[in-house]
Amino acid sequence: MSPLRIALLAFIAILAVMPLLNLLPPGNPLHVSDFVLSVTGKWICYAILALALDLAWGYAGILSLGHGAFFALGGYAIGMHLMRMIGPRGAYGHPILPDFMVFLGYKELPWYWLGFDFFPFALLMALVMPGLLALVVGYLAFRSRITGVYLSIITQAMTYALMLAFFRNDMGFGGNNGFTDFKELLGMPLNLGSTRVVLFYAALITLVASLALSAALTRTKFGRVLTAIRDAENRVRFLGYDTTHHKLFIFVLSAMLSGFAGALYVPLVGIINPGEFSPGNSIEAVVWVAFGGRGTLIGAVFGAFSVNAVKTWLTSFAPDLWLFVLGGLFVAVTLFLPKGLVGLFRSSIKRGESK
Repeated sequence: MSPLRIALLAFIAILAVMPLLNLLPPGNPLHVSDFVLSVTGKWICYAILALALDLAWGYAGILSLGHGAFFALGGYAIGMHLMRMIGPRGAYGHPILPDFMVFLGYKELPWYWLGFDFFPFALLMALVMPGLLALVVGYLAFRSRITGVYLSIITQAMTYALMLAFFRNDMGFGGNNGFTDFKELLGMPLNLGSTRVVLFYAALITLVASLALSAALTRTKFGRVLTAIRDAENRVRFLGYDTTHHKLFIFVLSAMLSGFAGALYVPLVGIINPGEFSPGNSIEAVVWVAFGGRGTLIGAVFGAFSVNAVKTWLTSFAPDLWLFVLGGLFVAVTLFLPKGLVGLFRSSIKRGESK
């Protein structure tokens, strides 16, 4: 087994033990606080998003600047379910309508909210809505052979348009406030520590399963064709492969995985609003993948954790500097670490073996 995989397994083992360390008394040096556990759960969801983006960008060459939109759509789907579960416990006490609908004068539940009181339906929509959006955008773009920076601009425009739409109160999604004040999920109160532990493990299991699925997919003939499309699409097309279908499949799969990550994220953080559609979030995801190592899967995971760790530390005392650091990090990776952390680690291993 390679040292990189050993490091990944050790990292996953540490994550798996963290909820148990949370049960230790606060005075214990191994104690993990509720804050650290909550933040780490968010990072796991971000790692799933980075993994999804790496499938599209790292293996098929599809540089999407709109994956934050797929993430947010999945979050809104599960958020709609959580809002339906509040019921008469809301501030206005309406048995069906969420509080913001009562405040805005809604008389009945909009048709597109029907069915979201059932968790399986909401979870299905967290996959279907991002997948359907990716199918439409991807089909139109790939059929027209739009690639490179033009595709990136289209995906960025997509997420910006959705952000503006979801900010509108008449859309029926809470406007700029979004959804919050959730009470329970599957009968589990969200304010209990035990529920946070369950959600943490659900996110971790999803991350491990996504890694295994992605690794298996990229090792198949289909995965090798994707890599060839990334490196020389015209040559692959001349060999008789339908590159449009290959790219469309991986783009839709990547979007659905991003949506599922968003569905896990919302119960953990307790809020979802149009800010999640911000193009800046999608750009950050690209930086995670680039910093960790594009086209490696493992690098996407490590990149998401390391960059977000720096962000959490820096924004605690100098939040205004973060955007400058993020931009500088992307430039530094492009110039000095084109293969990311994983490439640096592998180079170090090879130099050590040559000695």
